[in-house]
Amino acid sequence: MLEKALSFSELQQNFSWNIPKHYNIGVDVCDKWAGRQPERLAIIEHLAGSTPRKITFGDLKEQSNRLANALQQLGVNSTELDGMPDRIGVLLPQSIETAVSHIAITKMGAISIPLFMLFGTEALLHRLRDSEAKAVITNTEGAEKILAIKSELPKLKAILSIDDPCKPGVQSFHELCSKESSRFTPATTRANDPALLIYTSGTTGNPKGALHAHRVLLGHLPGVEISHDFVDRDHDLFWTPADWAWIGGLLDVLMPALHHGVPVLAYRFEKFDPAMAFRLMHDYRIRNVFLPPTALKLMKQVPEDDIVKCAVRSVASGGETLGSELITWGKRVFGVTINEFYGQTECNMIVSCCGALESPKAGYMGRGVVGHQVEIIDPERAEILADGQEGVIAVRAPDPVMFLGYWNNPKATEEKFVVVKGEKWLLTGDMGHRDPDGRIRFIGRDDDVINFAGYRIGPAEIENCLISHPAVRLAGVVGRPDNIRGQIISAYIVLADGYTGNTSLAEEIAAYVKSRLAAHEYPRIIRFIEKMPMTTTGKIIRASLRKMAEKE
Repeated sequence: MLEKALSFSELQQNFSWNIPKHYNIGVDVCDKWAGRQPERLAIIEHLAGSTPRKITFGDLKEQSNRLANALQQLGVNSTELDGMPDRIGVLLPQSIETAVSHIAITKMGAISIPLFMLFGTEALLHRLRDSEAKAVITNTEGAEKILAIKSELPKLKAILSIDDPCKPGVQSFHELCSKESSRFTPATTRANDPALLIYTSGTTGNPKGALHAHRVLLGHLPGVEISHDFVDRDHDLFWTPADWAWIGGLLDVLMPALHHGVPVLAYRFEKFDPAMAFRLMHDYRIRNVFLPPTALKLMKQVPEDDIVKCAVRSVASGGETLGSELITWGKRVFGVTINEFYGQTECNMIVSCCGALESPKAGYMGRGVVGHQVEIIDPERAEILADGQEGVIAVRAPDPVMFLGYWNNPKATEEKFVVVKGEKWLLTGDMGHRDPDGRIRFIGRDDDVINFAGYRIGPAEIENCLISHPAVRLAGVVGRPDNIRGQIISAYIVLADGYTGNTSLAEEIAAYVKSRLAAHEYPRIIRFIEKMPMTTTGKIIRASLRKMAEKE
């Protein structure tokens, strides 16, 4: 844990990485504390319509051990014939069972795949088929989706549901666990062994799986601690509305908090309610919260006379630029500086503000976090740029928080890096510059990824889904600027013969995408056009579509 300092420079002088040869995420966030203080509170679960549940680290260890034994009985192994651990999907909302699942899988030495509950069947099919997942842990809602595509997943051997009773083809999570021993010997994993496979969207092709090692949690810790004005182990309590299926919920909140022995509240809105968020933070006396910018913007719309005061000690936010107005509002309402941080699924928590050390500078997202060397690079000339020059934000490799590579995609992995004077650098794909004091300014995306409410969404997956609709001949998807969500998804469609563009058809197509991909991935705006702007090689010119969107 970082010791409090008076400045970033003091932090840097006192910092050095301590990455052990052997390290296991599940052991670190669970068994470590179960051995020291088994009665220490780990998770409070608040589900709508249910009595809140609490679980200690001791019980967390016992339950994850039972699940690990159950999965092994089902034939899930830490190593396949090709030497790569088995992959297990976790399709659950924030809950105790979600934490138990990730802990059990990592203790086994297998690879956990976080999956978003709002994913439709096509999105799930790609991720589970691409990863060749052997099992999925889910609930009734998720099990129905998996059963619908199971015939197309030859590697999938088991579906476990945390809800009873279970449909044919689905096994009871709790019944299987109840039959197993509470004793389990965790795998002796190395820090560099794979542990998590998190799918992220790009501009071309289907979403890519970013494969992370066990060390990724250790790599997150400095950024998490700095963005929360350090950690008060004995008094803090973390919460985020961000789903634990995303890196922002799983590795920015849940796992780091458990690493430090700090409890976490599990509560996920079906639809984010800004007034209820204030009430929740008040009722549970939340001390540390990660609020994505879109959540903050919605909370800002709540009349201040209606806001229930809360006792937060730290507010962190990342995913898109906040702006000085939102930070000023946060200071007035929360009484603390909202600390902006930056990163991406492949290399997260690498830049951050820290209100405990200095006031934020308007328009700048913070400094490179201690332990991570962040520079502005010109990849074409393979050189590090001087302060004030615009280029691509890059991180020097190797780095504990950096991914191992894209799953089954060495070409995309290679394209993610550039060599500068003999050193390897990961390119974020985002443009920025650094001021003379070392603060980094985010300028814009260097690709076509749409930033909707903090989600980075690739247009290709949506376009592929759109053109599977019988009315759609061609489809191009871009982001249109939006004051609340950053960008909203806009689709430009050339219709197939025999169809006429109207409001009814637009609504039908939007619902079609929503049901097959995810609730955050369907186009909010659909425009019918006569001709798609394309290059001579047949590629959609999204820049032209963006100009059309900006004019609306």
